[in-house]
Amino acid sequence: MSLTGHTSPIESLQVNTNENLIVAGSQSGSIRVWDLEAAKILRSLLGHKANICSLDFHPYGSIVASGSLDTNIKLWDMRKKNCVFRYKGHTEAVRCLRFSPDGKWLASAADDHTVKLWDLVAGKLVFEFTEHTGPVNVVEFHPNEYLLASRSSDRTVRFWDLEKFQVVSCIEEEATPVRCVLFNPDGCCLYSGFQDSLRVYGWEPERCFDVVLVNWGKVADLSVRNNQLIGVSFAQSTVSSFVVDLSRVIKSDSISHGLIRDDEPLVPPIPTGSSLRRIYDRPSTSCSKPQSRVKRNSESERRSPSSEDDRDEKESKAEIQNPEDYNEIFQPKNAICRTPPQNSEPFPAPPEDEPIAAKEAVKPTQAPDVQTLLPKQELPNPVQRPSIASSAALTRAEPLVIPAARNEPIGLKASDFLPAVKNQSQTELVDEEAISQIRKGHETMCVVLTSRRKNLDTVQAVWSSSDIKNSVDSAVAINDLSVVVDLLNIINQKPSLWKLDLCAIVLPQVEKLLQSKYESYVQTGCTSLKLILQRFLPLITDILAAPPSVGVDITREERLHKCKLCYRQLKNISSIIKTKSGLSGRHGSTFRELHLLMAVLE
Repeated sequence: MSLTGHTSPIESLQVNTNENLIVAGSQSGSIRVWDLEAAKILRSLLGHKANICSLDFHPYGSIVASGSLDTNIKLWDMRKKNCVFRYKGHTEAVRCLRFSPDGKWLASAADDHTVKLWDLVAGKLVFEFTEHTGPVNVVEFHPNEYLLASRSSDRTVRFWDLEKFQVVSCIEEEATPVRCVLFNPDGCCLYSGFQDSLRVYGWEPERCFDVVLVNWGKVADLSVRNNQLIGVSFAQSTVSSFVVDLSRVIKSDSISHGLIRDDEPLVPPIPTGSSLRRIYDRPSTSCSKPQSRVKRNSESERRSPSSEDDRDEKESKAEIQNPEDYNEIFQPKNAICRTPPQNSEPFPAPPEDEPIAAKEAVKPTQAPDVQTLLPKQELPNPVQRPSIASSAALTRAEPLVIPAARNEPIGLKASDFLPAVKNQSQTELVDEEAISQIRKGHETMCVVLTSRRKNLDTVQAVWSSSDIKNSVDSAVAINDLSVVVDLLNIINQKPSLWKLDLCAIVLPQVEKLLQSKYESYVQTGCTSLKLILQRFLPLITDILAAPPSVGVDITREERLHKCKLCYRQLKNISSIIKTKSGLSGRHGSTFRELHLLMAVLE
């Protein structure tokens, strides 16, 4: 699905819990909410004066919180389409917002080195944490206890007790900074995503339970489902997903503290995720009658169970015992079409991934287990286990459209430059032979680039001595689309250079560019076509719809001839635009915009 609506770059976005709404904030300060089931804009929220740096959905209501570069935090009611409250207190950009699990508090982290806790019911500041010495960009609530974790650029992760409002623990980071954090659903540990690893931390006291080597790079988000941790990272225009098997990750201290004696009573261990602090009060699914309205009678005044009061009290109970019935009542009937479909099964490990040789050494607080010091090949377990971390690898075929920005040539293999070895045992090549094979196509490429440079020099000379129309004519006569693209990229930067006679020359070349397999050619063609449509389409339609003139008017006749020629060419291009408007991604959005501009031709 591709969603459009913003006119400036998007700075932040968030998906709600039910995955049917998505909110995105742009550099202009505007916020837009999309309905994913209808694939359309649901709300447009305007009010911030600078970049939207952070967003978050309220866990139970139709409220969205937004933090901006203008230092303000705003609460938006999507039903009323307006701002219902504004919090002021930060002095620099608000980088992260998080609602508490019970929906009563809002935590905000900012570049002013502070973390602020806001009471949504009272509408005021509860406490301000100022122990960080650098900008704070990550904040996360514990799922059960009154505990808050925050990460700052001073390379520390701090845990805050929300009852005593003080620091519980502070973890010093390694050489590479942590990019995102996430509590385990039962609250037993904190997952931290580094550039090259996943680290599992505990607090009180602070310690590292486990380290999993995951080369995910710029990991941007973490999520836990089906006992698997899913991490998503990005690099330029590529998004990658990684899966970590949490059943093989140590999430708590597994070493027994002392020996068990027969003469001492057995102390049961603290269960995983048990609460040491106050627990959040979440809304209940039980809707029973309030106690204040129940009529209390003495023993002598009590009536039989068949009385009207007792019957009314029984009928007022609306408790849902079966969770499946709760989902059937409150969840929407229509589901979003997903590719791939939503699946509750765990992700399978890709068969081509190889198991990780060994985990990174972790310094435990007590004596380590003997098995942790052995490499995986020497473990006494004969069963071969799948890899802890895996990434989805797909067979890459040559794309139909060659992207404009790429790190390596399409379809280039190093083996193509080396001579075929007749004898398989003879694998070593002489340096001179390898260099000669590599330079085989070098001279041809130099000839092509030299010819292109000469053609551009010719076009530039014509432009300098004559006008732009003659230079475009010369570029078209060369019959090289690369020269036309270079020339159009210059003309597109100054729309005032466009004239009606220039459109008649350029439109046939635009038609060829739109059907090219090179992404840069398609982008240049779309830009030129958009300029032509915005500046000349109303003029063309008005001249063609005007009644014929009386007498001889040579200038009018020439203009009419050019308009008819442009109209026929635009009609040919409109069929191409209509075909490509169904594409997804950035190009699909551009083609749909051009299709709307050309609707008058139909």
